Amino acid sequence: MRKTRTERKTKETDISISINLDGKGSHKINTSIPFLDHMLSLLSFHSHIDLEINARGDIEIDYHHLMEDLGIVFGEAIKKALGDKSGIRRYGAATIPMDESLAQVVIDFSGRPYLVYKVKPPKGSLRGLEFSLFEDFFRALTSHAMMNLHIVVHYGRDLHHIFEAIFKAFGRALREAASKDPSMKGLPSTKGRL
Repeated sequence: MRKTRTERKTKETDISISINLDGKGSHKINTSIPFLDHMLSLLSFHSHIDLEINARGDIEIDYHHLMEDLGIVFGEAIKKALGDKSGIRRYGAATIPMDESLAQVVIDFSGRPYLVYKVKPPKGSLRGLEFSLFEDFFRALTSHAMMNLHIVVHYGRDLHHIFEAIFKAFGRALREAASKDPSMKGLPSTKGRL
């Protein structure tokens, strides 16, 4: 079973994530950041990954600790659920439009963490959430999932649309990369290790 529960508790945050890579996209998400809840719900739906997230943090200070720690725990959950990665497709890619915005996400579960983040949204925030924090979220996720992740926004004007396109594309790329390939025996690497 490719499912797991991962937790992290610090003086700044208290986070638990349950994940089932072979789910149907059901989700129950409460991060105390409504916009992030919306984005993670989209990710779950488009990845077909069942996702339950409960997260609290010192958001009275700002959202940074919670956003970064969510990336850490989510990345660890993905890594644990993938196990030894035997039989996975390994690579996944999706390009998704959201009205005037277009986002592309490419994933490689290579075991070598690296983030390319080419997102230049218009300056701004939504209810106090600085959109620059999404880079911190994806960097932490990348490092702890031990994945190679490229996120490129080709264009866009509306902040909501830009990040909706990103999370939908990430979900679809994640579904493809984490899915089992019936023709793959063992690890998808000529090195014999990921």
